[in-house]
Amino acid sequence: MKKLAAGNWKMNGTKASLAEVEALLAAHPGPTCEMLLCPPATLISQMAALAADSALMVGAQDCHAKPQGAHTGDISVAMLKDAGASHVILGHSERRTDHGETDAQVRAKAEAVVDAGLVAIVCIGETESERDAGQTLAVIGSQIDGSIPMAATAANLVVAYEPVWAIGTGRTPTLAEIAEVHSFLRGRLRGLIGEEAEGVRILYGGSVKPSNATDIFAVPHVDGALVGGASLKAADFGAIVAALSAA
Repeated sequence: MKKLAAGNWKMNGTKASLAEVEALLAAHPGPTCEMLLCPPATLISQMAALAADSALMVGAQDCHAKPQGAHTGDISVAMLKDAGASHVILGHSERRTDHGETDAQVRAKAEAVVDAGLVAIVCIGETESERDAGQTLAVIGSQIDGSIPMAATAANLVVAYEPVWAIGTGRTPTLAEIAEVHSFLRGRLRGLIGEEAEGVRILYGGSVKPSNATDIFAVPHVDGALVGGASLKAADFGAIVAALSAA
């Protein structure tokens, strides 16, 4: 299993931001881990062209479950693939919260991604109130059961655990808490897809930064990171890539 450092640019970035990608590629031409950036849809094709023949993969932040149709403002998997995307982030907490996405909707999108030959990065995570109520494992267990595609394999699925209360707040769970969740997820995946579960990358996301990356990557069953704000700057994301390559 190659570990994966994935960056989610969210609603950030213009053409000028591609200078950070050039700097990242210059500083890390051949990391031992896999490296992925998911920019806004407006930048996918340009970033993919810039990353051609490099170690960097380019992904998208969402998709529609349907292949085409009267869905104004939405983007299909085929369109993303045509633009150069190899991965699609699905079910991010900001999509679940801001757009009311359900596990069933996330699964439908994931099915479309897998059917198109791309990799689905399915996000799960609990809110602060759910953690405080001792519901973390129940919540993420239900989310993983309802969100991953039926045809999930180690080749087409990545799972990202992102505690909602840690995203963009600077707060992170303790290493023991991360270990508990990632171990639970590995076991849950074994129950769902059998031996394929051993090769599924389980990423940690939620205020990952250069200062805490090394400690987080030492936790069992943490196979990389889904990075938010720190992925916007080559120096910060590059440091995380270096930490993962050394893990």
